[in-house]
Amino acid sequence: MLAKKGTFFFSIALFILSAIPSLCEAETLEANLDPFITLPDAYRLKPADLEEMFQQGKWNQNPYFKWLTTDQSRAIFQRKDTGNLTVNLSLLGGTVPIEEAIIDFKDDTFVGVTISIFNRGDGGSIVTSDFQERIKLIGAHLGKQLAIRPKRRQAKPTIGLLTEGWIWISARGKAVLEHNHEAPNPTEFLRMRLARRDAEGAYEAATHARPGATAKLSDLPKRVKQRPNGDVYVQKIPMVDQGAKGYCVVASAQRVFEYYGISCDMHQLAQLAGSTPEGGTSSLTINEELGAIDHLFKTRFECLALRNGSSLVELRDEKYVGDEVPEDDFFKMIYDNIEDGIPLLWALIVGEYDETPPLQEQTSGGHMRLIIGFNKETNRIIFSDSWGAGHEFKTMDATDALNATSGLFLLKPILR
Repeated sequence: MLAKKGTFFFSIALFILSAIPSLCEAETLEANLDPFITLPDAYRLKPADLEEMFQQGKWNQNPYFKWLTTDQSRAIFQRKDTGNLTVNLSLLGGTVPIEEAIIDFKDDTFVGVTISIFNRGDGGSIVTSDFQERIKLIGAHLGKQLAIRPKRRQAKPTIGLLTEGWIWISARGKAVLEHNHEAPNPTEFLRMRLARRDAEGAYEAATHARPGATAKLSDLPKRVKQRPNGDVYVQKIPMVDQGAKGYCVVASAQRVFEYYGISCDMHQLAQLAGSTPEGGTSSLTINEELGAIDHLFKTRFECLALRNGSSLVELRDEKYVGDEVPEDDFFKMIYDNIEDGIPLLWALIVGEYDETPPLQEQTSGGHMRLIIGFNKETNRIIFSDSWGAGHEFKTMDATDALNATSGLFLLKPILR
């Protein structure tokens, strides 16, 4: 009887496990993103359509995409390969695999899409024939959608034009297909953008024949909002998600560049700056990496303050400790730049001081954020993390923020 009873319960267990495949075997999902590159249908898409087209199903979170902003103005699709879930992204009926896609909406309407067809950080490497085939297929599709022949754009590194490829501009919209100028030997990235004809920011900048910001310094103060409660902060800073690679420095820099209307993403910045996820967030490393590439984008990078023991100091000649930065001067630099519409890159040690909302993603260690505002009445610093939705607007006691700081940096366009 005991043997029969054991066999019975074993059979029941096998039946239960077979009925729940996600518990005992990996699952592969396919996501074709052609709806975002098919015109004019793409222009009719609304944020709610993403939830309908790519449903969450049995998963705790939507396996295909996540919102980067709480107002659902930006979403990201990313290829996944975890222990129990693989999500493959593709274009053109599954013929072109891709790594990532960012979808932008404005006023509840589709604005444009930026697609990482390949990047070395996620894809490792790509053979020349595959690289050329992807360019051929995507280029033919964009030409058909925009009903115009493309213009060839050559890289000109000496003047800061760091990518080459093709540009399409017509009454139907605008598109760019670009890659690093050394490709295919090696190929660092292959990226496309497709947007409405009136799309601004990075979409507009991507079509320019010369590098630099589309925003002028004189226009930035108009982006500063003042609330009755005393909050003063910079609006309209695009959100990105640094992902698992730990690219907090280049992710923060990408957000600032996009805010200024400079077409460059974290994958390209990582390649240019020579940064890696293991490179850390020491202020000297940040100063070296971003200080080496600011001129390429017609911007000026400056280290405002650097931690040296218990004090914040100036940095002279990019490597020597200078005079101490008084507390009043530290806050004045923040106040003045925010009022000018300029967010600041903020390196710090997280987890040592309370913040609102409470920290969850990263409990300790070096990190980079953006300081986007302040409130003198409540003595708070307003900041943003590059972690997606829910991290756009956060605050910390100003004195705690000062004590947590390891570096404060300025990055702004030259054009006035």
